Amino acid sequence: MTSSPAPTRMPAMYLPHGGGPSFFMQGERKARYQATEDFLRSIRESLPAIPKAILIVTAHWETSVPSFTGGAHPELIYDYYGFPPETYALQYPAAGQPKLAAQAADLLQHAGFAAMVDGDYGWDHGVFVPLKVMFPQADVPVVAMSLHHSLDPALHCHMGQALQALREDGVLVVGSGMSFHNLRQFSEGGPASLAFHNWLDVALDGDWAHRTQHLSAWANAPGGRASHPREEHLMPLMVASGAGSDAPAQKMWSGMVGPTHLAGWMFA
Repeated sequence: MTSSPAPTRMPAMYLPHGGGPSFFMQGERKARYQATEDFLRSIRESLPAIPKAILIVTAHWETSVPSFTGGAHPELIYDYYGFPPETYALQYPAAGQPKLAAQAADLLQHAGFAAMVDGDYGWDHGVFVPLKVMFPQADVPVVAMSLHHSLDPALHCHMGQALQALREDGVLVVGSGMSFHNLRQFSEGGPASLAFHNWLDVALDGDWAHRTQHLSAWANAPGGRASHPREEHLMPLMVASGAGSDAPAQKMWSGMVGPTHLAGWMFA
């Protein structure tokens, strides 16, 4: 009897998920995010193999108990407002993976964290929008993970660490957020976003302890609060870094959205 080959170890990564459904619009809005879309579209080919599944931590789901979507076919949540009607008809028919959701919750619980599987919750645009670009065939099963409502950076780093073993099973861990997310000061955000991204490059250029120490103090970083008045779009970075090894982060991409800087990093 021939045994199945061992799964290929997957990285963890932190990616920008764009502005609402902008990747699937026309005109100026799409053009603004075109470089981000092109980056996301390149990711599948950059991986060492096709993932067995994707665990995606979304900036748009906060819970008192960290939760994982457990449905076999989660519905989409169109949690954006004021966009063209066709953007509310987008579909992403990837399968869920209840077994992976249970495994992830079990890993958190064994590490001392409360965790649960939510069999009814769907996939918000922090899940289906980037994945529809990255894996348009919807041929890789997906489980979404919530943030803890405390938005505590060290907590999220340690939750990521508890999930490291999933990568050995061929699961791609994705933190879906935005490295600059100040919508009220978007047009003036260039200097703050540049300062913060320069700081992030230093913060992520170290082993697990180095990254965790620096990310835990992100609010005191140059441009930190100006880039993230509320930090929910930064917290998926903490989980992705936590799920990484002691190798420094690799910057996958940096680009601009109007005057502001964005970037994505990968953790081996």
